[in-house]
Amino acid sequence: MRLTSKGRYAVTAILDLSFHQNEGPVSLADISARQEISLSYLEQLFARLRRNNVVSSTRGPGGGYKLSRDAGEISMAEVILAVDETYDATSCGNAAKTCSGDYQCLTHDLWQELSEEIHSFLNGITLAEMMSKRGVREVADRQDRKAQEHELKKVSSLG
Repeated sequence: MRLTSKGRYAVTAILDLSFHQNEGPVSLADISARQEISLSYLEQLFARLRRNNVVSSTRGPGGGYKLSRDAGEISMAEVILAVDETYDATSCGNAAKTCSGDYQCLTHDLWQELSEEIHSFLNGITLAEMMSKRGVREVADRQDRKAQEHELKKVSSLG
């Protein structure tokens, strides 16, 4: 079992959004540039996040996305599940009656309990808690500096 890039990118993009939404709606192009995630992939993820009430959108010039609720009310589990990602450690998709032919496999309960532990762990961490972690904040600050330097280079090359 492993979390695919879809879940990882969704969490990364939502954290980026959380750090920048105080400046107004955040464009996917800005998130794409800072996080080096394809814009078209972000569009797919944010459509799902919007449908599942994790984010809301504003159209038009100056439009973009913001969290639909306070960052302290949105868990990592909610973000991952909103993009149709799972963290099910069973090989049967938690359908115990079919994991070994027509019967439950010998280790089904072990993997089911692991899946529940992972869900509990991710459900117990909010966006606000992630944002308050020193290491996360340092990475966000570094990414912002890099994006600003990139913009300055672009502007100076036009002049």
